[in-house]
Amino acid sequence: MKLTWLGHAAFRIETGKSTILVDPFLSGNPGFEGLDRKDATKDVSHIVLTHGHADHVGDTVAIAKETGATVVANADLADWLATRHGVEKVDPTNTGGTVSHEGFSVTYVNALHSSATVTEDGVAHGLGNANGCVFHFSDAPTLLHMGDTDIFSDMALINELHKPEIGIVPIGDRFTMGGAVAALACRRYFDFRTIIPCHYGSFPIIDQTADKFVEALESQADRAKVQTAGTAQRF
Repeated sequence: MKLTWLGHAAFRIETGKSTILVDPFLSGNPGFEGLDRKDATKDVSHIVLTHGHADHVGDTVAIAKETGATVVANADLADWLATRHGVEKVDPTNTGGTVSHEGFSVTYVNALHSSATVTEDGVAHGLGNANGCVFHFSDAPTLLHMGDTDIFSDMALINELHKPEIGIVPIGDRFTMGGAVAALACRRYFDFRTIIPCHYGSFPIIDQTADKFVEALESQADRAKVQTAGTAQRF
């Protein structure tokens, strides 16, 4: 599996059988500057969304129409994309549910966050619950993308049920856990082999570096699990 960070909470996952974009916020994403959109969207077969905020739905509609990718999302968000934006291939799910595709499955788990959009008429529309996503692959380690979230004790159940080896963890504060709390979540509730912090450095009002997170991990062994340099890694 090849995992590429596209800035903010956006990732590209290449499994050999499927190519997945998670939360493809590309346009307007400072972390995506300097990267090539054609490379990021090449051969995409699936788009997986954690929730309905604009910095996570991002370029979903355009990419889905360009590539014919199937969009996996909670049922409310999937219906919104289909009926309001004409996305033809959606696969709706919800918290606790699992959907399977070629070479992988994704289970939607809890996240403590909101999920809505405001249309041009000023009306706010709820787009279901925010979620984390657990990816099980036929040929790669299990991966948890936490989505946007605070810490919560049932993270222990997510670990018990799925035993993710790779954790994508939001650390930027203000809209998600800050570094110290995110480090506590990793230390207390998970046994990740690799930790990839995200949702930082994107906007001036969130933390600009992963320093607080790495420092709060405390042990050198845990700090060694963190991958922040570069954009692409293989597992």
